[in-house]
Amino acid sequence: MASDRGQSDDYRGPLRRLLLGVLVICLIGLFLVWRIDSPRVERFRAQVVDRVVPPMDWAMAPVTGAVNILRDFQSYQRMYQKNQELRRELQQMKAWREAALQLEQENARLLDLNNVQLDPRLTYVTGVVMADSGSPFRQSVILNVGGRDGIMEGWAAMDGLGLVGRISGLGRNTARVILLTDTSSRVPVTIQPSGQRALVIGDNSPAPILDFIEDPDQVRPGDRVLSSGDGGVFPAGLMVGQVVADPGGRMRVRIAADYERLEFLRVLRSYDIERIEGPGSLIAPETAPPPAPPLPQAAAEAGNG
Repeated sequence: MASDRGQSDDYRGPLRRLLLGVLVICLIGLFLVWRIDSPRVERFRAQVVDRVVPPMDWAMAPVTGAVNILRDFQSYQRMYQKNQELRRELQQMKAWREAALQLEQENARLLDLNNVQLDPRLTYVTGVVMADSGSPFRQSVILNVGGRDGIMEGWAAMDGLGLVGRISGLGRNTARVILLTDTSSRVPVTIQPSGQRALVIGDNSPAPILDFIEDPDQVRPGDRVLSSGDGGVFPAGLMVGQVVADPGGRMRVRIAADYERLEFLRVLRSYDIERIEGPGSLIAPETAPPPAPPLPQAAAEAGNG
């Protein structure tokens, strides 16, 4: 057995070297044939290619598939990058859209302010609502105008739709506006078309109470409520809202101003009201002393005598 294995090993070594030499010679010959520039050799090469290459498609299939996969991956990568760019542009468009909506709302508020019909004698100062300090016990907003702008206590503030409240609290650069819904708010009004006088009383609800009506039977839901100007609190004719009835039958006012979107307010400069310097004459008018009663005739004669 050992001798057979040694003989086989002796044959394998030379056979391998022979096959390797033949393979090298064939490759060198193939290289030379492929590099020879001759018409005959060119026709030979063409025939070899026609016979060998088509049957070798199955061998090239993995290479072709790998190339296609690589191309698809590159295409997918480009699509992913494009998708990311589109997403970023969409986010920017959303931000621009929000900015455009905010500008549109501000523009609408300013247009509403311009469309408010006021007495030509009234002048105003427009301010921006900076903060809402509303609470269960106090409903007010802060404006960015104050004493430096000539604002004074008690002046009326309106938005583009109706009366909002009055100035109550003044600083150099800011002012506080007490809303009509605040419990400290009392506004004398006129109800149209009946012309009834009443008082709008805030109770921290969206619809303040309409109380002290002269003749409640003449007031109907839907009637307009305007400031009356009584007491010099507000100028007359400012739109306050409409009459509504609550489930209990009590008359209330649906405020015309949009309290949910207060952005700009117009502070009205009130009329010049004459100050009362001497209140004593208002308590009781000055009267002349009563004349002395006439003396009896006998006492008059005795005095003369």
